[in-house]
Amino acid sequence: MRVLLADDHQLLLEGLRNLLEVHGIEVAGAACDGLEALSLARTLQPDVILMDIRMPGCDGLEATRRIKAEMPAARIVMLTTSDGDEDLFEAVKSGACGYLLKSIDAEALVASLEQALQGVPPFSPGLAGRLLGEFARLAAPGAKGEEAPAQRLTARQREVLALVAQGLAYKEVGVRLSLSARTVKYHMAEIMRLLHLEHRAQVLAYAGRAGLGGTQPGE
Repeated sequence: MRVLLADDHQLLLEGLRNLLEVHGIEVAGAACDGLEALSLARTLQPDVILMDIRMPGCDGLEATRRIKAEMPAARIVMLTTSDGDEDLFEAVKSGACGYLLKSIDAEALVASLEQALQGVPPFSPGLAGRLLGEFARLAAPGAKGEEAPAQRLTARQREVLALVAQGLAYKEVGVRLSLSARTVKYHMAEIMRLLHLEHRAQVLAYAGRAGLGGTQPGE
């Protein structure tokens, strides 16, 4: 795994670099602000970007929006001291696939990066539940007798959605359903299109509202 770090505190950057390298994770580069993160993301094409929110000039939220606009497949995980709903919701709406607090321990951080690489959104404990309420509202069925979004899914798509919402990686879902990881990824893309959802976090929240996901990841 190749990770790009973005944080304006040099000591933290050095600590994160040492921690990740000890666990066999390559730090492809380090940025001190959002614009530098965008530039490095372009040239380095990292597997995961670990992004702080509070940075001078261009902050992590704006940097996330710019990176996702140019590189839609980029996996960006926020690492911040802010546990406020406004930052959490805005980060995910901007395209972040995960949201971690800096109080996280080393083993959990490494595991979270591995989850992000596998397509499973990592969130610090307690945060996934907040997203559930926010995105359940966005994914609510339309009024005036419109067909409920869940009714548009096939039986196979419901099975895939339920397992992904339980925190399983695409490969694990494939093993359970005797499908390839590529096929599972295709089903997830179709689910997001049919439900008019933009991010995997929205998909998890929708599944939770529909009673498909059981315990949310990070809860």
